[in-house]
This record gives sequence, C-alpha cells and structure tokens, in this order.
Amino acid sequence: MIWLAIPALAAAAYYLLALIAAANQSRDREGASFTPPISILKPIHGRDPHLYDALLSHAAQSYPTFEILFGLSDPNDPAIEDIRRLQTTYPAIPISLHVVRTSAPNAKAGVLAELARHARHPVLLVNDSDIKVPPNYLRDVAAPLADPHTGLVTCLYRAAADSWPSRAEALGIATEFAPSVLVARLLGVAEFALGSTMAFHAATLRQIGGFETIAAYLADDYQLGLHISQLGYRIRFASPVVETNLGAGTWAQVWRHQLRWSRTIRVSRPSGYYGYAITHATLWALVALAAGAWWAAATALALRMIAGMWIGAAVLRDSNTLRYFWMIPLRDLFGFAIWLAGLFGDTVVWRGLTLRLRPDGRIAPS
Repeated sequence: MIWLAIPALAAAAYYLLALIAAANQSRDREGASFTPPISILKPIHGRDPHLYDALLSHAAQSYPTFEILFGLSDPNDPAIEDIRRLQTTYPAIPISLHVVRTSAPNAKAGVLAELARHARHPVLLVNDSDIKVPPNYLRDVAAPLADPHTGLVTCLYRAAADSWPSRAEALGIATEFAPSVLVARLLGVAEFALGSTMAFHAATLRQIGGFETIAAYLADDYQLGLHISQLGYRIRFASPVVETNLGAGTWAQVWRHQLRWSRTIRVSRPSGYYGYAITHATLWALVALAAGAWWAAATALALRMIAGMWIGAAVLRDSNTLRYFWMIPLRDLFGFAIWLAGLFGDTVVWRGLTLRLRPDGRIAPS
C-alpha cells in the first residue's frame, strides 16, 4: 500500500518547489529609464461589462510616447462604443480603430498581423482585451527590453469574477496555474509567454516572420514565445501583475473554457501536460489516505494549501485567494476532471466556434 503514497509525496515535492520558486522570484527592474515609444495592439471580440475599465487602464498610463491600435473583425461589434468613448476621453493619445477582414485560421492572430502593419513604434505590446493594468505598467514592461538578449516580456495575472463558477476558475488561476508557471521557470522551462502581456521589439517579430507565422495555431501566445525563444532570445517576466475579469460564467461555460485551455496545452506541450498529472495534490492525498498513509496525505494537502495561498495572496496580490481558500480542494478535483477530459478529443469551443486541433497545435480546416 505504500506505493499509493508515492504520488502524494511527488505532489508535495512539486508544491515545495512552488514555494521555493515564489521565494526566489526576481523582479526585473534594470533599465527603468528605458522608455521607447510603444504601440499597444489590442484585438477585440465582443464586449463585457468590464471592458471599458480595462481599456481605460491602458490609456491612463504615465508614459512618454505610446499609441493604441484596436482591431476587430465585426464592424458592428458592440465594443466599438467603448473604443469611441476612449478616443473622446483621451484625444491627445493616438487611438485608432481597424476593422480587419482575415481568413487566418486564428482570427485573433490575423487581426494582430494587420495591426502590426499599422504600428508606428519600435516596441509592440499585445495583451488580451479584458486585461486591466496598473498605472506604471508600460514603464515596468518596457524596462527588461533594454537588455538586447531579451526577446519578449510577459506578466503573471490574477482574475476577478462575478459568479461562483468563475470564482472557482479564478482560484485555479491563482493557486494552480500561477504555481505551475513559477515552477516551470525555476526548472528552466522558459519558452512560453502569457496572453496577459507580450512585449517585444517590432524587429524581433519580423525575424520570426510576423504574426502570420503563428496564425494557424490556436495557442498564439505560446507559439509567439516559442518562436522568439528559438531565435536564442530570453523570455522574461516583468514585475506587474495584471488582472483579467472572468465575468459571471456558468459551470458549463467554465468547463468549456478550461477544456479548451487543457486540450490546447496538451497539443502544444504534450510532455508537460502529462507530467501535470502529478500536481493534483488533493486527488493523490485522498488516494494516500485511502491506503492508510495519512502522513503522506497530510503533507501533500498542507503544502498544496500553503503554496496556493502564498502565491495567490502574496505574489499575485489576489485578496480573494484567502477569502475562498476553503474551495481549493474542491477546485482541485474539478481541475482533475478537466485534465482527464483534456486527454481525449480534439475539438474546442473558441469565440463561439467549434474548432478541431491537429496534433501539432494547428487549427484543422473546417
């Protein structure tokens, strides 16, 4: 029966690594005076109640020179109202709106390719439409790019939510996903970027062939980081923690979202996905407990809870982590069910479309 305690001990070791990674996390501050002109590229698809606040946080930056380019595929997208309002509120900032017709399998990457052609500045910054950023965001994100060996700068993020299903998803981001990112960096896995922030030199984008190179992949953020790292550049994490808003999703919506994420990771990084099985500490703690190895179960669950709460509250500064910490074991079991479902099937729902993924991560023709 002792063999049934081994997965729990492996999960405990994983979360111990997460604690070490959190303690050792460095904040990239060098080159704080490096403030190159920045073009912010914002692909937009639809409007949610928190969209304007997210857009406003970008226009309100204290930064010498920047422009914001919005791109969307639907000329009747309700988000246009918020963009026009932003233009009126900040007339001194170059804010442009581009309606893009694209045949790219990944329409978001197709929109970004067009926005990049209109961008006027040497540094490009891409993030998801719902990302809300702190006041010194542009200064802190630009700083690591002063190093010529840095190819891309990204950021950790936390999530706000307006429903219990979305709160469970937000808790998973803070206590499960963020630890996995920190452990990956600690172990030297550094070829990925997060869609919460991707800042890079326009010249670097041209080196990889532009957004057109990644337009056939669903995981465009991962592919952008991978292509840039393959050129020999470093991917670095800047100090800001940005925020996404998950809204008031239902359990079905959260399931579809998490399943898309899960299957996309599986086809993008299969070894990492299968290895992720050992991180489900609550499940393995229950297995160990059933086998009578209560000490292994207690160790795994204790380290899981401590690491999740510390990283969520101290690293991401997410106050909801401590408020809803009691949900962590339940969220873990839900996450394991998603991981199992992600092992099978190749279809995902994205932007209202059902897409089929190829084994290499490309979107199959419809």
